[in-house]
Amino acid sequence: MSNIFTDTVAWLTDPAHWSGSDGIATRLLEHLQYSGLVLVIAVAIAVPVGLFIGHTGHGRVVAVAVAGALRALPTLGLLVLFALLAGTGLMPPVWALVILTVPPLLAGTYAGISSVEPTVVDAARAMGMTELQVLFRVEVPNGLQVMFGGFRTAVLQVIATVSVVAYLPLGGLGRYLFDGLVLQDFPRMLGGSLLIAALAIAVDLVLAAAQRLLLPPGLSIDSRGGHKAAGDLAAAPAGAAVQGGTV
Repeated sequence: MSNIFTDTVAWLTDPAHWSGSDGIATRLLEHLQYSGLVLVIAVAIAVPVGLFIGHTGHGRVVAVAVAGALRALPTLGLLVLFALLAGTGLMPPVWALVILTVPPLLAGTYAGISSVEPTVVDAARAMGMTELQVLFRVEVPNGLQVMFGGFRTAVLQVIATVSVVAYLPLGGLGRYLFDGLVLQDFPRMLGGSLLIAALAIAVDLVLAAAQRLLLPPGLSIDSRGGHKAAGDLAAAPAGAAVQGGTV
């Protein structure tokens, strides 16, 4: 067992493994590109829907049911299904991962808007604000902390699950896991796993710093507002990374 860890360190520190078309730098860039593409599409779908549901309250029951169903889908099975239906290439696995990424984004957006005190919203309407002004000037700024938490959860989920696109096969850090399994190269598999974990931790630290910088000063989540929507949409963003799809 100790030899595996020693060999893994040797594999990670070997300069030859950091360059070339199969190098760690290339695979890392591919992993980030896949993750970014999935997130852009998922945000474009989930955030507008979450804003609408949170602001109006319409479609909440349907959203809860759909989000719960999507979280139960197996990641690898969904990827294979899309590959069989749409053929090989980048977009079939991307769309499969988008389906799994929408629930935490939808949950976070809806929970953030719903966490705003109704009295604050009523006061904004009493001042003569339109519904769009209420949404973007009152609800979004006050619910931004919860919404950003859902986004962080979705990002971590994507970074973890995008590894399985290497099964089709495509690139990314997951390539080391599948290639290592075929070749029985366990140091390569362990090294790939450590790289994925390190990437997820690094990205989350960056997002945590960005959250502190971007949020308006003085905003916080009270216990009542923070828990209000969490029970509605499958416990809001917390735990979505675990439930967002299983291999």
